[in-house]
Amino acid sequence: MFAVGASALLVMSAPVMALTVYKYVDKNGVVTYSDQAAPGAEVFQFRDRMVERIESQVKLSSKKHEAGETLIVDNQLHAPVQIELSLSGLSNVSGAPDKPLTWVLPPRSKIRLLTLAPRDASKPMRYKSRLKTALGDPRLLPKNYAYPLPWRGGPFRLTQGANGKYSHFTRKGRYAMDIAMPVGTPIVAARAGVVVKTENQQSGRGNNPSGNFVRVLHEDGTMSVYLHLMRGSVKVLEGERVKVGQLLARSGNTGNSTGPHLHFVVQRNVGLAVESIPFDFSQPVNSLPNFAVGGD
Repeated sequence: MFAVGASALLVMSAPVMALTVYKYVDKNGVVTYSDQAAPGAEVFQFRDRMVERIESQVKLSSKKHEAGETLIVDNQLHAPVQIELSLSGLSNVSGAPDKPLTWVLPPRSKIRLLTLAPRDASKPMRYKSRLKTALGDPRLLPKNYAYPLPWRGGPFRLTQGANGKYSHFTRKGRYAMDIAMPVGTPIVAARAGVVVKTENQQSGRGNNPSGNFVRVLHEDGTMSVYLHLMRGSVKVLEGERVKVGQLLARSGNTGNSTGPHLHFVVQRNVGLAVESIPFDFSQPVNSLPNFAVGGD
């Protein structure tokens, strides 16, 4: 069994995995969660999937001209993106690569990836394209960094850690931490960086397992992500640079969450795949953070 605060994993794209968990409330109001069913238990189903919809901000387009057509990739995100372009079903096409093309696009940039031409100018070209994307630059290596506790107040309690039984069991989130805390607790940046993605409009369980979140990119290519935030509480904008201790949002209970808590995870692109990586807090979770005293 485990206490309040298990959460969904953060991934860019992955097959959906599910786990059913049962919530019990005893006569004294104590809440317990278990993977064992019993009469009167409320059912929670965990799915380790989060959709950040970066495909709408990393776009493949083609520009036709007399010589043929040029394929262009436009990265509108405030973070580098690794791409892989593959072509199949080729008919009357020259200039197509034998292997998929990979590239890392800087933030807010576009590239003319390749130009295709017809073998026979009197006939149309036919082909199918597939673009795979992953946030971050896999060429960068993580630096040693002890993360200050990303909240004000406490002390709070770790309710699920690395390789947790209920949701921290895949490459995308195995090193995540769930910390139970009251709704409305100030959530602050544990490391300086650029805000890459946010979600601020999820209410209750919503339609996104991770609820409201903030993703911050650091200088070494790693990304910290703060999940299950209170609706409407996110105070930062995509593209904004944040400092350690800066208010990001307030904790909540949105998305696939069994109770009020913060899900904190550090990730990096390991090569067309965003994965959770190990990290350390600079002090025990159940202690007051260094910057606990002060305003918002």
